[in-house]
Amino acid sequence: MSKTIMIVDDSSTMVWSLKTTLEMNGFVVETASDGVQALTRLKGGVKPDLIITDINMPNMGGLELIKNVRALPGFRFTPILTLTTESQAEKRDEGKKLGATGWLVKPILGPDLVKVIKQVLPGA
Repeated sequence: MSKTIMIVDDSSTMVWSLKTTLEMNGFVVETASDGVQALTRLKGGVKPDLIITDINMPNMGGLELIKNVRALPGFRFTPILTLTTESQAEKRDEGKKLGATGWLVKPILGPDLVKVIKQVLPGA
């Protein structure tokens, strides 16, 4: 069965690029343009096997999204990867503390992203 991945990013170009790469690799892709929209979709019944989120977004950024997702019943152990231009150690540490599974820095090549996904998502 195909794994579902939710991409959360306010850049439509980034979302399109990631979605294309992931769909070519057999994943089902759900998208949201910020943390608020992502949470609404999750509460509305979207059940991704993995969430990939940007950090800097309007309305609700990635770190706040991670904190909120971890508080939702059924999402405590859902892998969450950050994909961001932020490479600062303190941001990364904060992300880990809040429950991020991994921290990826943009730009990332499709094959590299798929490799990371396969590491954090058994059976992908």
